[in-house]
Amino acid sequence: MHRAEPAPSYRALLEIPTIGRILLGMALSRIGGSMLGVALVLFTLERFSSPALAGLVTAASVVPGLLISPIVGALLDRHGRTRLIILDQLVGAGSLVLIAVLALAGTLTPVALVLITAVAGLTAPLTSVGLRTLFPILVPRRLWERVNALDSNGYVVATLIGPPLAGVLVQVVGGPQTLLLIAGLFGVSALVFVRTADPPHETESTGKLLVDAWQGLKYTLRNPTLRALGVSMSVINLGWGVVTIVLPVLLIQDLGYGEAVVGVIFAVSGVTGGIAALLAGRRRIQGQERPLLVWPMLLTGVSAAAMLVSPTLPIVIAAMAFQGLLNGPMDVALFTLRQRRTDPAWMGRAFAVSMAFNFVGYPIGTAIAGAVATVSIEAAILVGVVACLVAGASAAALIPRRVRVEPGRAAPATVAETGSPAEAPTGPPPRPPSVSSPSEPR
Repeated sequence: MHRAEPAPSYRALLEIPTIGRILLGMALSRIGGSMLGVALVLFTLERFSSPALAGLVTAASVVPGLLISPIVGALLDRHGRTRLIILDQLVGAGSLVLIAVLALAGTLTPVALVLITAVAGLTAPLTSVGLRTLFPILVPRRLWERVNALDSNGYVVATLIGPPLAGVLVQVVGGPQTLLLIAGLFGVSALVFVRTADPPHETESTGKLLVDAWQGLKYTLRNPTLRALGVSMSVINLGWGVVTIVLPVLLIQDLGYGEAVVGVIFAVSGVTGGIAALLAGRRRIQGQERPLLVWPMLLTGVSAAAMLVSPTLPIVIAAMAFQGLLNGPMDVALFTLRQRRTDPAWMGRAFAVSMAFNFVGYPIGTAIAGAVATVSIEAAILVGVVACLVAGASAAALIPRRVRVEPGRAAPATVAETGSPAEAPTGPPPRPPSVSSPSEPR
């Protein structure tokens, strides 16, 4: 007789060793990152009064990491997660200190701001991908919806705290001082991760970094679900990139509100998103992931259109609240579907490429919005509306409902343990893993 496993619950999740430290480090890092996203835009507008430069700086903080994402995934699979997360937190902190010091000395130029931000962006995926791939290694499959809900809520809590705090700080103490405080958060996050060890996990490695990176790229692009998610999520993130630039410009330059109002409105979406994600995490959503991706994308476009029709403060607040409500279930569905349809031995590389592919639209959106908003705020909002509608249509058309396991290839553990159809691991034929499986039941 096998002893029945306890029912999935948030309490069972929090009883896993080291999960508390990981969640704390994640919270500090993401609050800092959420503050930074708003603070960089406000700092650039305050210092240089240029929406176009604000869009370029935001893009520079993201694009370098996207370009090297296959190498990031290979590094994570070979060298573990927590040490590389610490490295990224320290690089981010150092870059912000440098920007703040140059600004206070009066020697910061637009070129220097873009270049320093780009350097910091190179290591940013080490934290985002490292955390995202650490959870399915550490947590049993029966708790994946729970941990994915907390993962989503990590961003939600960050959105709730970070933007309003950044807005208030920039308005009260100034942009450079705010960047120094964010650097301090990254430093504390690095300290939290210092004593957090990686669990053992399966991996497929040739021992050659560039070869591993190339194989991870091929695996992801040949995986029908990861490829479909990349197309649809990159387009929806183009819309979010537009919002990141348009919202501050609309509220500050067009409607005459202060920086603090910008942060509060981003926080409103965090509140509704957090509630929605926690409720979605309590459900077993296997087989329901597609509609939980398609409909939120389409309805996000509808809510953005409301800001186009009536760009007033009440409408902006209502639209952002509704978008947060849609984003929570969409995050849980995205994370869970990607985990179930990725071979565990390829998670580091596949997730790194997948997350970069998904996010590539964001810097494009910020760059487009920065250029277009200088001429017409309405045209910039329209770009975001169209992006959301195209994303929903592409997700409906491209994400497979069921995926056949190719003959002669080993199926991921998802098939045996969940009974759901899973994708065959594309790429090189599987070899015996070089690292033992995790001790937690998977």
